[in-house]
Amino acid sequence: MSAMWKSASNTLAALGLFSLFAVAGPVARADDRDLAQALRAGDLIIVVRHGATFPDQADTAPIDFDNIAAQRNLNDKGKALAKTFGDALRQAEVPIGKVYTSKFNRAYETAVIAGFKDIEKTTDLTEGGLIVSPNENARRAEAFRKMLATAPAAHTNTILITHQPNIVAALGKDWFEVKEGEASIFRPADGSYKLIARVQMDEWPRIAMAAK
Repeated sequence: MSAMWKSASNTLAALGLFSLFAVAGPVARADDRDLAQALRAGDLIIVVRHGATFPDQADTAPIDFDNIAAQRNLNDKGKALAKTFGDALRQAEVPIGKVYTSKFNRAYETAVIAGFKDIEKTTDLTEGGLIVSPNENARRAEAFRKMLATAPAAHTNTILITHQPNIVAALGKDWFEVKEGEASIFRPADGSYKLIARVQMDEWPRIAMAAK
């Protein structure tokens, strides 16, 4: 067999193997199991930017939180992935304690569709923007950081569902391009917190698979 034929055969075999894994679905990475085990043990804070929304909608009544029709809301993808998120956490047996959300419906609905139970809306996670004072925006960022540094109830995880501006204000420029549905997982300790991982919402089934 010529060297050229051997090379071509090896290439086809590699492509065939790749296709096999592609058809089989997402393959868990080595660090997925460690993350799944850490989440199952609890004592973490999971910060989530609300799920995917309609890009042509705007908050036209930004202080009337009951007027859902005047807000930017979850689209079908956002709703589907929110359910997938919650299902994956339950499949991985991740204990969820308190869930705090923004007062905007897109954040609260993300929590509801995910199937969380102990949900509380709070101004501290609500996007303020130009309709609130700079001092109030700074207060919310500080309140957000305090929530990150607060240990959850023993052996549970706390979930915070909020907005990109709040995340950037509290955590800095490394989160400037945080995507809708993206989670940042922190471990609170000694009055502060440490980043453990960042996970996209469509990656949660892979994490759950690693927990088996």
